[in-house]
Amino acid sequence: MKYTLITGASSGIGFETALAFAGRGKNLILAARRTEELEKLKSKVADMNADLDVVIRTVDLSVTVNVHEFYESLRNYQIETWINNAGFGNFATVGDQDLNKIEKMLHLNIEALTVLSSLYVRDYADVEGTQIINISSGGGYRIVADAVTYCATKFYVSAFTEGLAQELKANGAAMQAKVLAPAATETEFAKRSYNIDNFEYNGVVPKFHTAKQMAGLLLDLYDSEKVVGIVNGETYDFELRDPIYPFVSKYRDNPNKTNSR
Repeated sequence: MKYTLITGASSGIGFETALAFAGRGKNLILAARRTEELEKLKSKVADMNADLDVVIRTVDLSVTVNVHEFYESLRNYQIETWINNAGFGNFATVGDQDLNKIEKMLHLNIEALTVLSSLYVRDYADVEGTQIINISSGGGYRIVADAVTYCATKFYVSAFTEGLAQELKANGAAMQAKVLAPAATETEFAKRSYNIDNFEYNGVVPKFHTAKQMAGLLLDLYDSEKVVGIVNGETYDFELRDPIYPFVSKYRDNPNKTNSR
């Protein structure tokens, strides 16, 4: 049996992505911090297709030791697609930001994603049909006021994933690496970013996608041969693109040459 794994599956894009892949008959491994929400999602999948196997893992991936333990717990599963969706944002100036929250954000958005991506690539790079999709942001390609640190984490996600895609291709690997970069999306993102209990997108945010719409766009990226799926922040059109960041190939012919910096 093959599985699609999704982190941050208890709400938002991760939740809707799970339903979208279930709609394609994919067995699921769903990870998040909130067991109750994962159980609700598992029940919804069962209503759609009782034949699917749904495995849930309650885990806080902002804690480093949990990341390795989480991956090791999956050794008995064949994972066809790995989607690193877990992450959160923060709106505050750099001088005013809550460093306890920022440290957790760095651990989750960067460290956990890097470790899980590395372990998955190590085990599955040469397995036909495998994909890794990392969720970045429009803020991974341009800096947004009062979200400088968050955007920096997503610049990392975008650059890391695009570079991984280039590396896999250069090495003739079977796996594809892709990055999804949403713009404003109606999820719990704003509530956690602003540290508030409620946030209404209608009437406040001029344009946005629903989480269900973004899950559909993620499937478009999954089905394509492109590396980047990005929402245009002006028009909200979805674009499937080749890597955006410049990539310098390693000099293989002369070990004394150095790469550009």
